[in-house]
Amino acid sequence: MSAKEKQPVPDLPRRLYQARDFARRAGVTVRTLHHYDRLGLLKPSDRTEAGFRLYGERELVRLQQIATLKLVGFPLRQIKALLERGPTDLSTALRLQRQIIDQRRRQLEVAGQAIDRAERLVAECGSLDWVAFRQILEVIEMQNNWGFAKSYYTEEQLAELAKRGAGGVAEKGERDWADLIADVKDAIARGESPTSEHARSLAARWSALIEAFTGGNPAIAANLGRLYADKANWPAHAQANPPYDDKVGAFIREVNAAKGTA
Repeated sequence: MSAKEKQPVPDLPRRLYQARDFARRAGVTVRTLHHYDRLGLLKPSDRTEAGFRLYGERELVRLQQIATLKLVGFPLRQIKALLERGPTDLSTALRLQRQIIDQRRRQLEVAGQAIDRAERLVAECGSLDWVAFRQILEVIEMQNNWGFAKSYYTEEQLAELAKRGAGGVAEKGERDWADLIADVKDAIARGESPTSEHARSLAARWSALIEAFTGGNPAIAANLGRLYADKANWPAHAQANPPYDDKVGAFIREVNAAKGTA
């Protein structure tokens, strides 16, 4: 390599724009920029001697991130929290946005499937099936209220989970879990013994679904366990509406304990 090739490339001057020019170039209003500044969501890069806000390319990237997250339904307060704890590296930030969008898409698909199921129930029964509709609502509410669970996993693990759940796999897993939990509740209501063959089959399905979720990744399995061990610190809505109640978990543990002593 020649001496000329080894010379460092000097930093190019960064072009800054006052709020009006930046807003025009970015396709937003000055009022929006001022609002985001007051919220601490999008601070200007600098100010002129007269105190006018100045914005540049970094702020344009940040604005794009805000717009993307806002598009998929995040409130501004939550967007601020996400961006503050998220990476500043653009490629990583864009990948995170893709994961969020994919998750929202899956949530909308689950909601659409729930509506289809409701329409079929009304058409078949001619009236409302309260139990079935309650189960549909539980699936939708679980989708809406469990965003906090992401904090128990690393970004790499979330990416792995998102990849494994693509193509309808995540939705099928959610349906399988809902069906399994309903079957366990039925077994408990019937007073079924944890040593029965049917109880063992329920526990086997439970283990298989956990394995499908974690993909055999011990770190993801450990963080899944940490999530449920930390139930006392879940948000109030999650504590009030957990994926399954204590009786269901206790029944599966009894089945597994009975298998260990068999």
